[in-house]
Amino acid sequence: WYAIQVASGCEKKVKASLEQRIQTLDVADRVLQIEIPQTPVRKVRKDGKHHDVDEKVFPGYVLIRMLLDDEAWQVIKSTPHVINFVGAEQRRAYGRGRGHVKPMPLSRAEVERIFKQTQEQKTVVKVDMEAGDRITVLSGPFKDFEGEVIEVSPERSKLKALLSIFGRDTPVELEFNQVQKES
Repeated sequence: WYAIQVASGCEKKVKASLEQRIQTLDVADRVLQIEIPQTPVRKVRKDGKHHDVDEKVFPGYVLIRMLLDDEAWQVIKSTPHVINFVGAEQRRAYGRGRGHVKPMPLSRAEVERIFKQTQEQKTVVKVDMEAGDRITVLSGPFKDFEGEVIEVSPERSKLKALLSIFGRDTPVELEFNQVQKES
């Protein structure tokens, strides 16, 4: 496996372009597989709803399983939005300039670690509430109560708020989807 650096946000374009060029330029016997390592992520929106997305493990990089030779190297290097192979930079023997990068294959351990990461689902919570914010409870036994957030726990999708119950400030744990931030 080799890693190539690509223009940020162009990983899918590069993969599609490479897959097409590999067939057209007859190097499919050497370029065996192209992957954009992604991991499933469950994001929680402000309203408490979950949605699943795939997030790139290494934005700006594409992995290629290939048998490296000059022709395959040239096909990949000349693909639009490909910046370079990841590897050791070789200095020029004469003149100025950066020279060229000698592609370095990834170790088996690196490849296994990368693909193991793609199997693990993460939960990322996007919350726009913090301690001190005023809230209104939308559902549950405290519906229509107003209060103040005292603690936010994004990993549990919950918050603690002080609600005035029977004239006393009482700490209550609520889920994000049960409350609305007052504007």
